[in-house]
Amino acid sequence: MSVDTVSLTGWGRTAPTTAVRFRPRTHEEAAAAVRGRGPRGVIARGLGRSPGDAAQNAGGSVLDLTGLARIGGVDAAGAVRCDAGVSLERLLRVLLPLGWLPPVVPGTGRVTVGGAIASDLPGLDHRRSGSFARHVSALELLTADGEVRTVLPGTALFDATTGGLGLTGVILGATLRLRRVPTALMSVSTERAEDLDDLLARFTAGGDRLPYASAWIDLMARGRAAGRGILTWGEHATPDMRPAHAGRTLLSPRSGGARGRFRLPGCPPVPGGLFGPAPAALYNEVRYRGAPRARTGELRPVGTFFHAADAYPDANLLYGRGGLVRYRFTVGYGQEETLHRVVRRIAGRRSPAVRAVLQRFGAADPGGLSFAAPGWSLALDLPAALPGLARFLDDVDEEVAAAGGRVCLAKDSRMRPEAAAAMYPGLAGFQELRARLDPTEAFRSDLSRRLGL
Repeated sequence: MSVDTVSLTGWGRTAPTTAVRFRPRTHEEAAAAVRGRGPRGVIARGLGRSPGDAAQNAGGSVLDLTGLARIGGVDAAGAVRCDAGVSLERLLRVLLPLGWLPPVVPGTGRVTVGGAIASDLPGLDHRRSGSFARHVSALELLTADGEVRTVLPGTALFDATTGGLGLTGVILGATLRLRRVPTALMSVSTERAEDLDDLLARFTAGGDRLPYASAWIDLMARGRAAGRGILTWGEHATPDMRPAHAGRTLLSPRSGGARGRFRLPGCPPVPGGLFGPAPAALYNEVRYRGAPRARTGELRPVGTFFHAADAYPDANLLYGRGGLVRYRFTVGYGQEETLHRVVRRIAGRRSPAVRAVLQRFGAADPGGLSFAAPGWSLALDLPAALPGLARFLDDVDEEVAAAGGRVCLAKDSRMRPEAAAAMYPGLAGFQELRARLDPTEAFRSDLSRRLGL
């Protein structure tokens, strides 16, 4: 097991802190690192894709699990056991040639199985499938005493661990129930909406006719065009959807991987960020006008459809030296006016938001700190160095909380503890269980200290 001292941040590159990093190759090495932790505790870390500080531990230990990356065989029932350090991107590459898909596919493949469970990540089909942990039939959890437990759904420990951000223990592995797919292609439909009301109406009218749905929102548009966007629907393509001119590679399972990644080799962060209000508005205008008013039946590889953002792995460098803040919140159905107000406030402030994704969520998941709940979810990225951003988002927090909504803890880098307590009614129960299971607070992170989790 290698050990070094490093400065770490989340993908947003805000608030770096220094920790001792352990890189175990076996469960035994991971257990030894937990038993030998210092007074500042330990937290598990995967690929560091969380934008905030959930996988940082200032002055303590960080357990880098990327060395635990074994994938077992798929059984007849469509279940696979894999280590926590396996990336969803690699899992997709391995499973797709066999006709299987991970149970929930979030917007990036550069997250580990352990991270997906600890964050209880939702995918584009949450209304049908729920979040990631709903499809976990067992997980192996390294607890504060250095022992490895098999934890099953329906138990308090399972519910606290799924969405628990690594604070109940270190997830070492899990057994996942997979989804059978007919091809490695998606049939994709795209339509343009003129404003937020139009966008919500199109979402609602579509119902669940196609399982995967999301929309990009132009948060720079104002006036009558505020909240305009591009709605994208997808379903798994069947063999008969293959066009006559398509080559064999189009339906090859290996076409599901990410292709054509655009990197910025050795490029430091752009000092002031690439996007100011004027360039961001121009970018959004071009993107909106360039989208088709309506198009159906476009075939795309699975990986390209789900993980389009992974084609730009260095996009976080474009937000300036201060990094980026990812703000993701959800409000319930019937609270659409809150969503309207937030969109209008962001547009009126001329905040340079070029990434903004709207989704619909279904039934809440049982995890005490799980994010997804029935309603609308909006995720956006903003340069962290924007003047007045902290106070502005604090105000939005209050508006979201007043509407019964919540901000995603796994993405957070700046929320106040009282806001988190107001948004997550299951927090007290989570804290009580954690105190019983881990009275010495062996598992800690910068996020847990900041929010009093």
